Amino acid sequence: MYYLFSAYGLMLFILFAYIARVNIKCGSLVAKAEILTNHQRKEISIIDSSNVRIGLIGLAFVFILIALYMALVWSPDAKGEPPTYRILYFHVASANMSYVGFFITFIGSILYLWKKDLRFDRWAKVGADLGVHFCALMILTGMIWGKQRWGAWWIWEPRLTMALVLMVIYIGYLILRHVMENPVTTAQYASVYGIIGFIDVPLVHYAIKLWGKLMHPVVTGGGKNAGLAPEMMLTLQVSIVAFLVTFCAMYIVRLHVDSLEADISRYNAVRKEG
Repeated sequence: MYYLFSAYGLMLFILFAYIARVNIKCGSLVAKAEILTNHQRKEISIIDSSNVRIGLIGLAFVFILIALYMALVWSPDAKGEPPTYRILYFHVASANMSYVGFFITFIGSILYLWKKDLRFDRWAKVGADLGVHFCALMILTGMIWGKQRWGAWWIWEPRLTMALVLMVIYIGYLILRHVMENPVTTAQYASVYGIIGFIDVPLVHYAIKLWGKLMHPVVTGGGKNAGLAPEMMLTLQVSIVAFLVTFCAMYIVRLHVDSLEADISRYNAVRKEG
């Protein structure tokens, strides 16, 4: 049980520490953006309101608490599995949210190359940022479960290996964005990278079918002998919804931070030219 509570505690700390940090930064940028005129700032968003942001965070927190209760208390035990089996509810949800983040990067990258609008590049950037965070959670929780099930923190099993490769690919994507200064050039190179990097997402998802099941559990889509009891499936579904709500809250606030930074940067550039 120590590993189970450690895993859930680590996940919740990472998620809400991220949200808190981004919310604080957003509040600071909103204060700075007040000096901008309506012409210099493309739009005024309801996310400027701290009450709206806190409401989003509170909604995510409520959903996470419900999912946490169902995962730790309401859901029945799995026969032949250690208590750490329950981490798979949030483990699978994290995996799904990493796919969502990287898919947003994929779509945002395509739209940028098509429309040449930096707004779509910001979509892609934030998607990758959140995708990496959730991918890291997926790997960490998988390691904690694997320690109890396999007796080792890490095994070079197909899905784990491809998941690690996926995270490294998008860490490289974020590093690329960090080292380049010109926003247009950055968006062009990052868009191509983001499209190519997405190839690994279906490889992670279908790794078991492509290379054999080996030791990785199949909880859904594994045939008539695989799957979850109805109560366990409901818990998994609620967990995925809770993580989706949390992802949306994180994405909205994080994207607003990038939009504010773009407006302030544009304002500073105009001042220097003047």
